[in-house]
Amino acid sequence: MAAEGLPCEFDVVILGTGLVESVVAAACSRVGQRVLHLDRRSYYAANWASFTFNGLLDWIQRRQEPPPQPDELQDWSSLLEEGEELIYLCNADSSSVSNVQVFSFTREEEESVSPPSTTEEEEAAAAAEVEEAEEETTQSTDIKEKESKEETFNEEDDGQAAGVDGEEHEAPPPDNQSRKKVSYSELLDKGRRFNIDLVSKLMFSRGSLIDLLIKSNVSRYAEFKNVSRILTCRHGNVEQVPCSRADVFGSRQLSVVEKRKLMRFLTSVVEETEQQTAYSGRPYLDFLCEQQLGDNLQHFLLHSIAMVTEDTPTEEGLASTRHFLRCLGRYGNTPFLFPVYGLGEIPQCFCRMSAVFGGIYCLRHTVHCLLLDKSNNRCKAVIDSRGQRISCSHFVVEEGYVATERKKVVTPTRSISRAVLITDASVLPAHSDQQVSLVTVPPVAAGAPVVKMVELCSSTMTCIPGTYLVHLTCQSVGSAYEDLSPVVTRMFNTPESHDQETCPSVLWCLYFNMVDGSGVQVQGHDLPPNVYVCSGPDGGLGHEHAVTQAESIFRNILPDEEFCPPAPNPEDIIYDGDSAPSTGEEEKQGEEKGEEEAGQSERGEGTGVEEVGQSESGEE
Repeated sequence: MAAEGLPCEFDVVILGTGLVESVVAAACSRVGQRVLHLDRRSYYAANWASFTFNGLLDWIQRRQEPPPQPDELQDWSSLLEEGEELIYLCNADSSSVSNVQVFSFTREEEESVSPPSTTEEEEAAAAAEVEEAEEETTQSTDIKEKESKEETFNEEDDGQAAGVDGEEHEAPPPDNQSRKKVSYSELLDKGRRFNIDLVSKLMFSRGSLIDLLIKSNVSRYAEFKNVSRILTCRHGNVEQVPCSRADVFGSRQLSVVEKRKLMRFLTSVVEETEQQTAYSGRPYLDFLCEQQLGDNLQHFLLHSIAMVTEDTPTEEGLASTRHFLRCLGRYGNTPFLFPVYGLGEIPQCFCRMSAVFGGIYCLRHTVHCLLLDKSNNRCKAVIDSRGQRISCSHFVVEEGYVATERKKVVTPTRSISRAVLITDASVLPAHSDQQVSLVTVPPVAAGAPVVKMVELCSSTMTCIPGTYLVHLTCQSVGSAYEDLSPVVTRMFNTPESHDQETCPSVLWCLYFNMVDGSGVQVQGHDLPPNVYVCSGPDGGLGHEHAVTQAESIFRNILPDEEFCPPAPNPEDIIYDGDSAPSTGEEEKQGEEKGEEEAGQSERGEGTGVEEVGQSESGEE
């Protein structure tokens, strides 16, 4: 909305639209708090954002420009009342992203690049391509509480397991000559059809974010895809990791003996035993070796199922393995989901919920300073970028806005290394080209980090047909290029590669480092007690850190309220001015209708995402 005429009093003012801030905004609005949600940027989600290709190029250009000189602090003393003090915030853009490097390996065409066309014919052609891609993949998962029909590791399923036929997962690698040649001008021309995330994460089907989406009914605002396969890189080859019972018994890279050993092990670790407890504090790899599983199974279990390192304590490795197994079968044959249109949709979904319940949103709008009541050392108001004084009871702020002199707790900065690739083929070709894959890449050399790679196909609406969007993430040892380029050179065809002609070719790639939010101290600063600091994305694969932080902030603000209670269906909301039922009979009919619709929602028959989006106008 436009910033003119903002109300001068709110319960909660939030600065920054990252995932943590957006969840807090939705939770507070849902329980009746008056929320003002601001962001100095022109887009939602901060470092959790998704960009079109052209938008990402603009973002890169801003990061490569010299940092602007800090503005001279404006004197707001005229707005002070007796007993108040100013606390200035940092107005410079966040320095959370560094070491940005871009490489393009596509054909450069001589003709000038025309702006993206919006003719009806091309829009129709684009829609046809999307429909064709959709036909080749499974339907998007509509997240509702339901019983999955996928097989899980229960003893009662043992009889079914033996009957699973071997399934051929791999296909011959496509010839480079048969691949579609994509030029840089084509990437620009169709750039609006990319949705490229700054952070790469997946959603555990029984993780805290999925539970929150279901509980709050925010899941209606988004669609999701199953991660269809889990891969690993071993001895220079990419192999599929058997996860579900069907995968294990259908695997062609495991012998019959290995299949039985793997099933026996996965069944045994579901519950904690004395034998497992005896290995507490010892490396998980030692425990796996003791089980006499063999190198193949040890590699799968360590890197792709537990997703830990060799020196991880056994209790942590077993906890990760159990979490993986618990998430299997809820929505598909892997534990993970990915949101259609990218991870940047999730913060916006919570922003939408906040707007539905009265939250006010302003982009390109910031807070310059806080007004401290010296009598109780609490923030009583803020002054925005237009000089308006806005009273509030609580203030939630992104960590990048806090001035350095206010950060009394100094912690070593920990970073994550990121790479984003646009490629012309999958790292493991299959009969269907619509695969969403998680790939674990063990260290390529001593001291190198473990790399998580997520490969997205066009049916996720993150890239154009004929291309794949690949995200690589690891804990930083050096710059992102130093950490990740050896993996890219080894697994893809680039000018630096040797004998990699059969591998997917990299068309365009981006490297950058981002501050790891899990290493940022958000408490102990020289700030009033009703000011709460949020960190950015962490380096983990899931969203537990962000959800836990959001709930903690909400508990501090409203300790007696429920965190994100279920929201009613849009058709059940009675707005001011709407006529209520006039007779008891009409009320009874309305209750019956509501119960029927609630039942449909629980069975996955609720309102579609598009219908909900069209029915609400609370967003900017």
